[in-house]
Amino acid sequence: MIVARTPLDLDELVEQWTLLKDEQALVSGKRGATRLGFAVLLKFYTQYGRFPRGRAELAAEAVEFVARQVQVPASELGFYDWTGRTVEYHRAQSREHLGFRECSVADAEKLTAYLAEHVAHKERRPEQVRVELPGALPRGEH
Repeated sequence: MIVARTPLDLDELVEQWTLLKDEQALVSGKRGATRLGFAVLLKFYTQYGRFPRGRAELAAEAVEFVARQVQVPASELGFYDWTGRTVEYHRAQSREHLGFRECSVADAEKLTAYLAEHVAHKERRPEQVRVELPGALPRGEH
């Protein structure tokens, strides 16, 4: 299902898609499609707490905005490989930079126990559990 969305205005672009100094330093060692791909992955993760599944999830105006900052034509994103070692490395770099790590089996077991003890006995609607979950977790565990 494709969801219609409102185009981003300049204020939203500046607030959500501007590369900060430390992010610019991370991007600086990369070239071409790799540079742009990494930059949009990083900013998307910063905003949504997950990585895009592919180019289709990225707003064209956001890609253009980031492309101007990294001085790579937006069209180069078409050459970015969304599967494979490079994107996995970029995801790892982004998570490390932002202070996150991938969820382990032990993390999932801990989360399951927490949900069973603190959330499931009070709330049975899955959509409400999803809403309450991020606020319920201790800092640094989501």
